[in-house]
Amino acid sequence: MEIGIVVHGPDVVDTGMASKVIDRTKELGNVSVVMAGTIGKTAVLDAHLENIIDISKSFKPSRCIEEYFLTKDLVILLNHGKTTENGLLFANIVVSRIEDRNVKPLVQIERPGLLDGKIIPWNFKSTNEAKKISEMFDLELEDVPELVMPISIEDHGHRIIRNVYGVHVGEKIMINGIIVGFAESEDIRIISENGFIHEITGARIKEHGLEKLHGYNKRIPIDLRACWVKSGPLRNGKFSVRRKERTSETDEKTEPSISDTSNNTNPESEKIKAVIIDHEAERTFELIDDADIAVTIGDDTTDIAADILYRLRIPIIGITDGDIDGFSHMKHIYPGSVVIRLEPGNDDIIGKRIREEIFNGNTVAEFNSINSLVNNIFTLSKELIIFRKDY
Repeated sequence: MEIGIVVHGPDVVDTGMASKVIDRTKELGNVSVVMAGTIGKTAVLDAHLENIIDISKSFKPSRCIEEYFLTKDLVILLNHGKTTENGLLFANIVVSRIEDRNVKPLVQIERPGLLDGKIIPWNFKSTNEAKKISEMFDLELEDVPELVMPISIEDHGHRIIRNVYGVHVGEKIMINGIIVGFAESEDIRIISENGFIHEITGARIKEHGLEKLHGYNKRIPIDLRACWVKSGPLRNGKFSVRRKERTSETDEKTEPSISDTSNNTNPESEKIKAVIIDHEAERTFELIDDADIAVTIGDDTTDIAADILYRLRIPIIGITDGDIDGFSHMKHIYPGSVVIRLEPGNDDIIGKRIREEIFNGNTVAEFNSINSLVNNIFTLSKELIIFRKDY
C-alpha cells in the first residue's frame, strides 16, 4: 500500500509524535510525508526530520491531500490542534476545500499520544483503515463526520460579520497573516462595512495592523468571506532551535555579514545573491533558494522570516514600521542581520522602492557585497528611519 501523510503545524513535530506516527505507519506500507505550513517546517528542521518530511513545497493542507490522491492508496492528515474540537474544526476547513473528499481513503490522526486524541475517517472508503490505525495507536475511533460549513458568515450586503471559533483569551488574531487584534473573549466577531473592518467584538484591536491590512492610504477593501483568519501562537511548547549544519568546507570560509566594514566593490570579486520577501513569510523556504541574504518587508514578515532563516544561516535586512508584537517562538535572528524601523506606514512604500530602484523591478538580484546593498537601502530610506538594530 502506498501511503501519503500530510503533517500540519509544528506541535505534532515538537511533541515527538510525528516521528513515531511515521515509523509505525510504515507497518502498513510505503510512506511519503509532506509538511503543510511554514512554521511546521521550522519544527522539522529543529527535529532533524527534513530527510523524512518533505519541506520543499508551499501548499496548503487541502492541496497536499489532493496531490496525494493522485498517487497514494491512503492519505493521512496528521494534526495536533489546541484541543480536539479545534482539530476537528481545522479538518472541516481543509476537507471543505477538497474538490472531492471521496477519491481515496482519507484518515485524520488528531492529537496522537494524548488521552483525547482521535482517529477520524473522512469518507466511507477509509473506515477499515481508520479502524486499523485506531488500534495501532490506541486512539478513539470516530464515525465519518458530516461536513459542516466551517466558516460562519452573516452577509448583510455592505455589512459582513465573520464569527471566529476556537479562539482563546490572550491569543493574537491574524487576517491574511497580519495581526489585527488580541482576544479578550472566546466569542470573536469581525465586522466590516463595504470591505473595511471597523470592529472586532471580543478583542482589542491593533490599529496599525488594520491600517496595514487595508493598505494605509490606498484603502484596499478585503472580503471577509474569503480571507484567511487565524488565532493563537505560531508555535507552542519547548523545542531546541537548530542551525542547519555546514555541508562542505567551503561553507565555513565566509558568512555574509552586514557588520563587515569592507564594501568590496571589486567587480571581479564574488557577488552575493539577495532576495526580497515582501509580506509573504509563508513562502520563505520557496523564495530563499540559494540566496545569501533576504530583504524582508513588514513587521510580521521580518519576525517570521528571520526566525526561519536563522536555521538556514542566512541574515536579513528587515524593513519594519511598527511595534513588532513578537511571536512566542521568535527569539532568533542570524548574526550579521539588521532591522530598520521606519516612520509608521512606510514599510510598503520603501519595500516597493527597494524592488523598483535597487532590485530593478525583480525579486532576486546580485550585488557586489552585502554592505553595498544595505548602504543603498539606507540611502533610499534615510529620511524615514527612526532607528536600526544590528544583530
